[in-house]
Amino acid sequence: MLRAIQNLGCSSSGWLLWKPRTSTSGGFSFISVSTRPFSFSSSSSSTRVARTNNCSFLHEFSACKTPSFRRFRARSESNPDAASASSSASVASQSSSFGNVRKISFCQWCGGPTKHEIPSGEEKMRAICTVCGKIAYQNPKMVVGCLIEHDNKVLLCKRKIQPSYGLWTLPAGYMEIGESAAEGAIRETWEEANAEVEGLSPFAQLDIPLIGQTYIIFLAKLKKPQFSPGPESSECQLFALNDIPFNSLAFSSMFVTLNLYIEDVKAGKPKFHYGTIKKRPGTSPSDIRAFTLDYHLQS
Repeated sequence: MLRAIQNLGCSSSGWLLWKPRTSTSGGFSFISVSTRPFSFSSSSSSTRVARTNNCSFLHEFSACKTPSFRRFRARSESNPDAASASSSASVASQSSSFGNVRKISFCQWCGGPTKHEIPSGEEKMRAICTVCGKIAYQNPKMVVGCLIEHDNKVLLCKRKIQPSYGLWTLPAGYMEIGESAAEGAIRETWEEANAEVEGLSPFAQLDIPLIGQTYIIFLAKLKKPQFSPGPESSECQLFALNDIPFNSLAFSSMFVTLNLYIEDVKAGKPKFHYGTIKKRPGTSPSDIRAFTLDYHLQS
């Protein structure tokens, strides 16, 4: 379903994204946008995003006052959704315009030294073993989690580990080999909040190309109103929508997800959302104020 929505979101004239008037095609509602950027600066004293002329979070980043369509652009209070902190002597960081890739110095299969070339028939630089000839491909990580609804509140966990120690997040984490996205979201929710969930439905897919991550967040319900901090959490708490600690969220993906959810609640209809979070290159983990959300579509 996620792939179908993404394919339907692309047309010969560009992406079908957010626009003031919604049209329907094949059961999906799309939003149209040009490549003109729309800037937004949040106030440091606000607990959520700034609002003008009663525009909602989503409309605020499109065109509230004009009929022209603009790119959804935001600056959030969030961490750069750091990729895995693990490293080895054979791996060093390397940045490119296509995202953060790692320079691999030694082959992961035979340990031989690598050379970096563009293989025949390909377009990107790869690490190729000079001994066994195998090519090391680097692929994005899948992060899965749950947005848990209970008594008009959402469940958040305060992180007890780095990155973003002491900040709030939805229960989420890396998907494991051998499990589906839904199974991974259920497992992560249990590990981080000791909560059993049911009734999962896809809510958002957020791609973060710069750091090679894709988030898939499911809406879910508690099987029973019991939860407690897991090993990676110091607290777990249900928050009313007006009390969500937007200034203390761990990641920009959480900032976007929770704001999309609030807009859906206000509209009285849950939707599925797709978007690309474009990180500002060179930002440090402590720089939580710069990203753009592009190619936003919903169904």
